[in-house]
Amino acid sequence: MLCVSVPGRLHDNVLAILERCSHLNHLKQLQSFLITLGHSQTQFYAFKLVRFCVLKLSNLNYARFIFNHLRSPNVYLYTAMITGYAAHPDHASAFALYRYMIRRGPPRPNHFIYPHVLKSSPEVLEPHGTKLVHVHVLKSGFGKYPVVQTALIDAYSRRSSDIGLARYLFDDMSERSVVSWTAMVSGYARAGDIQKAMHLFEEMPERDVPSWNAVIAGCAQNGFFTEAIELFRRMIMLTKQGKLPQYRPNQVTVVCVLSACGHTGMLKLGKSIHGYVYRNDIGSGCFISNALVDMYGKCGNLETARRAFEMTSMKSMTSWNSMINCFAFHGQSEKAMNVFEEMMQCENDDVRPDAVTFIGLLNACTHGGLVEKSRAYFDLMTKKYNIEPRIEHYGCLIDLLGRAGQFEEALEVVRGMKLEPDEVVWGSLLNGCKIHGHSELAEFAVKKLIEIDPNNGGYGIMLANLYGELGKWDEVRNVRKVLKERNAYKTPGCSWIEVDKQVHQFYSVDKTHPRTEEIYKILEIMVGLY
Repeated sequence: MLCVSVPGRLHDNVLAILERCSHLNHLKQLQSFLITLGHSQTQFYAFKLVRFCVLKLSNLNYARFIFNHLRSPNVYLYTAMITGYAAHPDHASAFALYRYMIRRGPPRPNHFIYPHVLKSSPEVLEPHGTKLVHVHVLKSGFGKYPVVQTALIDAYSRRSSDIGLARYLFDDMSERSVVSWTAMVSGYARAGDIQKAMHLFEEMPERDVPSWNAVIAGCAQNGFFTEAIELFRRMIMLTKQGKLPQYRPNQVTVVCVLSACGHTGMLKLGKSIHGYVYRNDIGSGCFISNALVDMYGKCGNLETARRAFEMTSMKSMTSWNSMINCFAFHGQSEKAMNVFEEMMQCENDDVRPDAVTFIGLLNACTHGGLVEKSRAYFDLMTKKYNIEPRIEHYGCLIDLLGRAGQFEEALEVVRGMKLEPDEVVWGSLLNGCKIHGHSELAEFAVKKLIEIDPNNGGYGIMLANLYGELGKWDEVRNVRKVLKERNAYKTPGCSWIEVDKQVHQFYSVDKTHPRTEEIYKILEIMVGLY
């Protein structure tokens, strides 16, 4: 039981007690004590209690209970509640409380509230939520406050269609902080415009770790893996030269660049970064460990991936999913399922199978041809854990049934889907048709793929080839004519190779590399040896 004595200086005593609190019951005792002293409506103490609930206990329900029993909560209490909702995130509650504040008034929102409201507005009232709050900002006279302008840039840039508005606000700012620049860089990265993101990054008068992270993460998430790695190397070099001594890479930087290493198969660099993490004590928690498991797994070094997994003391759901997906990705179905069984042995509130877990398991079943096991996992997911199947789950199941030649059941799954079948689903069915020579269903699947993406020349070429195999030459000519008229494209294959710490990227029939002539001469010599 928490002991509370009547102090001479109540203010200091309350703060000291809050420092020692670790449970909701402790807080309730302190609250009861304050009520008996007649402080049930004292704004300062109510604020301290609400903040403690939000920050230390993550108990927004009890924080709101305290808030609701105040006759006239001040602007700081509204800020504490809205900040808590936006951070958790409960965007609907954050925006609802903001609207209640506007309608009830006073107090009126201040410039500290708007950044948190703007985090929630795009999620709640898409597509016009940000514009609605922007009007309120201008009416309240906070339109030129840098912290509010930066929040508006961030909110607008969360929708690709509003990225122009974000840039207009950015250009209109009289004082741009490094946070403002980073918000705009992040906005371009989210919109997939990496060229503008990198150009703006290079224009920044000063940079900090979040700004480097924004551009590195943007490159990694948009498939510009080589650029992400080069930026990381540049950041390391500047740190070593003493130009960025206080801005060395942090956990976010490392996780982003490890992801890029995994996607490009750059195991040597990944190992080097692993060593850098431990030499510089960047972190040994599950955030870094999960990234290491993922990187080693994607690079095919499953033994080291497993070792990194075992060394993770507090395994999160992401940790288990990473290990399951590593084995599944490389066709080691039994090992993937064994990891799942291990996970089930320690199932608790924090470790419970989710949608990603079952994507890994169904992938494992697909690689192993385990039809019955895949059905069992699909039923376990939907019936025991009440997880709504995603398109990836359907894709795995249909792919497996198609490979097994069970086309009637595969089509039954397609017809029973609550989602509109996409390229993954029809592509999976098509793979099965190719294996078993089911030309009629293959034609149907390819036509569906063309309906979804008529400009993808690859699908048209598939259909033309299929007609050729069936001897339907008139149809072949018609398909090729349509492809030519539409100027349809075929996405070229791409590969990477690391030579002398530099990543070289090649596309199919690519002759843009500066050493193309030399490369082709070597190829001709190699071909001549056989």
